[in-house]
Amino acid sequence: MSERQTILAIGGHVGDMELTAGGVLASHSLKGDRIVTLALTAGERGVPAGQDMADYRAQKVREAQAFAEMLGGEAVVFDYADGELPDDMAVRLQVCDVIRRVRPNILITHFKNSMHKDHMTTHRIVNDARFFAGLSSFERELPAAFAGKLYYAENWEDAVDYRPYVYVDFSQEAYDLWVKAVSTHWFVTGSKSFPYLEYYKHLARVRGIEARKHYAETFMVPEETVRLRQSEL
Repeated sequence: MSERQTILAIGGHVGDMELTAGGVLASHSLKGDRIVTLALTAGERGVPAGQDMADYRAQKVREAQAFAEMLGGEAVVFDYADGELPDDMAVRLQVCDVIRRVRPNILITHFKNSMHKDHMTTHRIVNDARFFAGLSSFERELPAAFAGKLYYAENWEDAVDYRPYVYVDFSQEAYDLWVKAVSTHWFVTGSKSFPYLEYYKHLARVRGIEARKHYAETFMVPEETVRLRQSEL
């Protein structure tokens, strides 16, 4: 039996990782792996017309918890305001501490480019926090923990220069679990600005076809690790 894996998915807002990496998270959950999501903001500025933003923030936190619970995992949501995520050392240390507590084998976050500033800021924060978390000489409350493989999820808002590099396929069972879990998020099913669920369901099928499978999600990796090793042509 393979060793249990821990996957930590870090997004700028509640829903980012649930949508873009949710199929893979559901697949790992069904294999008995540990799933943790971290949202650096709740994403409350997408508040439905007529609803109080503070109430919607509380709803978003509940939605993050509902998704994680359906995958047998854990959801963490920081207190920073949507659209105002600071690009500073304090946030990096908070993320560093989460990485040291969770000790993930796999870390997933945003790609470097985006139409949303919180996504780009999250990318920089996570990359630095991963570095800090792995340094034993960087003293924090918890001991150093190196987050294993790092992946950047495919997001329609983070599309500039993104190219699929890693394809990860998943089963019909994982697909169904993901769709059920992510549908607990109001913006996924109720937003009038973008058909989120329809887009990502179709994308999972398209990427699956490209991978000669049924469903798949794609990821980019850090530029310094983009290489293909082989001994012959």
